[in-house]
Amino acid sequence: MSDAETADRAAGAAEPPDRKREQRGWYFYDFACSVYSTSVLTVFIGPYLTSVAKAAADAEGFVHPLGVPIRAGSVFAYAVSASVVLAVLVMPLTGAAADRTGRKKPLLAAAAYLGAAATAGMFFLDGDRYLLGAFLLIVANASLTVSMALYNAYLPQIAAPEERDAVSSRGWAFGYTSGALVLVLDLVLYTGHESFGLTESEAVRICLASAGLWWGAFTLVPLRRLRDRRAAPGGEGTVGSGWRQLTATLRDMRRHPLTLSFLLAYLVYNDGVQTVISQASVYGSEELGLDQTTLITAVLLVQVLAVAGALGMGRLARVHGAKRTILGSLAVWTLILAAGYFLPAGEPVWFFALAAAIGLVLGGSQALSRSLFSHLVPCGKEAEYFSAYEMSDRGLSWLGPLVFGLAYQLTGSYRDAIISLVIFFALGFVLLARVPVRKAVAAAGNPVPDRI
Repeated sequence: MSDAETADRAAGAAEPPDRKREQRGWYFYDFACSVYSTSVLTVFIGPYLTSVAKAAADAEGFVHPLGVPIRAGSVFAYAVSASVVLAVLVMPLTGAAADRTGRKKPLLAAAAYLGAAATAGMFFLDGDRYLLGAFLLIVANASLTVSMALYNAYLPQIAAPEERDAVSSRGWAFGYTSGALVLVLDLVLYTGHESFGLTESEAVRICLASAGLWWGAFTLVPLRRLRDRRAAPGGEGTVGSGWRQLTATLRDMRRHPLTLSFLLAYLVYNDGVQTVISQASVYGSEELGLDQTTLITAVLLVQVLAVAGALGMGRLARVHGAKRTILGSLAVWTLILAAGYFLPAGEPVWFFALAAAIGLVLGGSQALSRSLFSHLVPCGKEAEYFSAYEMSDRGLSWLGPLVFGLAYQLTGSYRDAIISLVIFFALGFVLLARVPVRKAVAAAGNPVPDRI
C-alpha cells in the first residue's frame, strides 16, 4: 500500500465510490452557508445595520450601549469582532468533543441551524433596533465559524492527500456559485421592491431572512451524505471549558511548531481577507457614495469571478505548488487595497474593476490555504486542529475589524480605515514565506505530495 493510501486509511476516509459521494455532499455545505457570507455579511447587513444604528444615534452620531459612547458607523465592525470572541470560546469545546466521540455531524447540525435561525430572525431588524441586529449578527457569525471548523475537519477524511487542493477548490466554487445565484434573486427583489409592493427596508429584511432559510434547507444535503468515523487513537479530547481546551490544543500543537507557524501566518493574512469581505460594502456606501444596487452588482461580480478564480488557482497550485500560489495572491491583495484607497467617489466602474480583482484571488487564496493546512494535521486530531484553523480563518479575525472600526472612530475616514489593512497582507506574506511546508508535512507524520 502506498504512503498516500496509508494516510487516507488512517484518516478514516471512505473508499471510492463512497468517498466521491461524500465529497459531493461535503461541497453542499459551502453551497448552503456561503449565501450568509455573501448576501448577509458582505452586502446587506453592514450598510443596513449602520443605518439602523444611525437612526438610534444622538445628535453627534453616537449610540450608547451600556452607557459606552460608540460612533454609529463603528457598530457593525465591533459586532463582527464580538462574534469572533464568542466563537473562540466555543470552538475548542466543540472540536474536542468531535475528536473524542468521532461524532462531528450532530455538532455541525446544531451550529448550522442556530446560525440559520439567527439569520432568519434578521427579518425583525427595523427602526432603531441596532442592539437586536448586533445580537443576531454575533450569534449568526459565531455559529458559522463553529460550523465551518467542523465542516473543514472532514476534508482529510474524505480526500486523499493528492486530491485535497482540487476538492477544497471545488467546495469554494460551489459556495461562490450559490452566492451568485442568490445575489441575482436579491438584486431583482431589491431593485424592483416597489413593483412587489415592498419598502426598501422590507426588501432588505427579506433578503437577509431568505439567506437563513437557504442555509438551513441545503444543510440537509451534507447531513445526509457525510458519515461519522470512530475516534482515532490519540484523538481524545477533554471536554472542559473553552479556554481550558484551547490551552490543551495549543499545548499539543507545540509539538508541531511548523504547523503552528503556518497558522500564525494564516491568522495574519486571513484577518485582512475577512475584514475586506465584511467591510467592503460599508466602504462603498459610506465613503464612495455608491447605492445598494451598485454594491449588489459588484459582489455578484465577485461571486462569478471567484468560481473561476478558485478553480484557476487550483490548477496553478498543481504546477507551482500551493504555497507559491498563495504568496502570489497576497501580493495581489496588497495592490488591491492600495488601489482601493484612491478610488474616486461616485464612480461605479472603478469599484467594479476592484471587485473583479478581488474575485479572481478571493476563492483561490482561501481554498488553497485550507487544503495546505490539511496536510499539516496529525492523524486523529482533525476537528481539534481545524478548530484552531477556523480561529485563524474567522475565529481570531477580530483584530482587522477592530482596527478598521478604531481607524474610523478616530479619523472619521473609511479611506484611512481601508489602507490600514495593508499591514496584514504584507506581514502575512513574510511569515508564510518562512514556513518550510514540505518539512512541516513530514513533521506532522503525513506523506509529502510531489507538489506543495
